[in-house]
Amino acid sequence: MSQHKIFRQFFDKVSCTYTYLLADLTNKVAILIDTCQDCVQRELKTIEELKFEKIFLLSTHIHADHITGNALIKEHLGQTRSKSVISKYYEQAKADEKVGEEDSLSVGAFKLNFLHTPGHTSGCLCIVDHENRRVFTGDTLLIRGCGRTDFQGGSSEKLYDSVHEKLFKLPPDYTVYPAHDYNGKTASSIGEEIEFNPRLSKSKAEFVDIMSKLNLAYPKLIDVAVPQNLNCGYADKLTNGKSNGNHAP
Repeated sequence: MSQHKIFRQFFDKVSCTYTYLLADLTNKVAILIDTCQDCVQRELKTIEELKFEKIFLLSTHIHADHITGNALIKEHLGQTRSKSVISKYYEQAKADEKVGEEDSLSVGAFKLNFLHTPGHTSGCLCIVDHENRRVFTGDTLLIRGCGRTDFQGGSSEKLYDSVHEKLFKLPPDYTVYPAHDYNGKTASSIGEEIEFNPRLSKSKAEFVDIMSKLNLAYPKLIDVAVPQNLNCGYADKLTNGKSNGNHAP
């Protein structure tokens, strides 16, 4: 039987966040990447319309600019129909499953691999779909930009290395799908970002200097979003959970 697969890109106007849906309609399973609490009803409507029997809720990183919708989706669907997945490189994070570079995730017709790309935060993961030649880069690599590096274990040096040693080693035709865009762009490619990214096409020293001079404001939602997102979006505070984080410029 041939697989009936779909791909959707959703957008939250408030936080300028992209949420991605990868779905296998034949097996009635789906993956949601980087959900937003304010958009949960949109996702739930899609889930019910397409009659998915199981949803995997992936987060590329601990967001500081919005609260993940994973908890609300799990509360609505129940444990048997939903599973949250997050980076194992966040020791305090809670989820049904934690994954790292050595892991892969098979959901119906999809097989996803992971790259640990610290720099924006210490635990960032990029999600690679080799069969469909695309990568979901979170805030590590944006379209002609990147996430800030001054919160939540961030490091300009590590971000530069993550991009150049891992993401820029992917084939140039791989489509780049970021977690945010603030200028109406929906996608890019590895080859485009190697050539045209105004920050990451520079030398490492130039990149570090650029990042040190951004002078960005303290993210408005960081003190609420980070502790809650460490807890899969649930409002109960984590023991020892400190509120610090970041937001892509």
